[in-house]
Order: sequence, then C-alpha cells, then structure tokens
Amino acid sequence: QSAIFNFQSLLTVILLLICTCAYIRSLAPSLLDKNKTGYSLLNLCFWLFPLPGERKSPYVAVCCVVMAFSILFMQ
Repeated sequence: QSAIFNFQSLLTVILLLICTCAYIRSLAPSLLDKNKTGYSLLNLCFWLFPLPGERKSPYVAVCCVVMAFSILFMQ
C-alpha cells in the first residue's frame, strides 16, 4: 500500500521528513530560509517541517524510538 492509505506509514514518512528537514536546516540554514523571495508551497512546507524537530526535540526523539521499535519488532 502507499503511505497515504496506511496510517503507520504516513506517520513514519512525516516523522522522517521532520527529522530530515531539521538536520538539513542545522547544516545549511540558507537552504530552508523563510525569507527567500518567491514562496512556493514546497518551500513553505520545508520551512515549517523542521520547527517541531527543533522546538520539541525530546518528543520527536521519543517518537523516533517508538517508531523504530514498532517497525523492528511488531511488523
């Protein structure tokens, strides 16, 4: 099934997107800059996704561990 129709896969994709965008933003903040001219929906999404990863990092880390446990041992 695609990730859109499977809820666990959708959560996995969203969590990985949050972590990846937060990592990219920490390495190269100019790539995901909110002050760029010519906003597009994609730029806006990639600017918004790192915010939970940066502000609520303990909760995101716990979610990553729970996701890894469920993928490794429950599937």
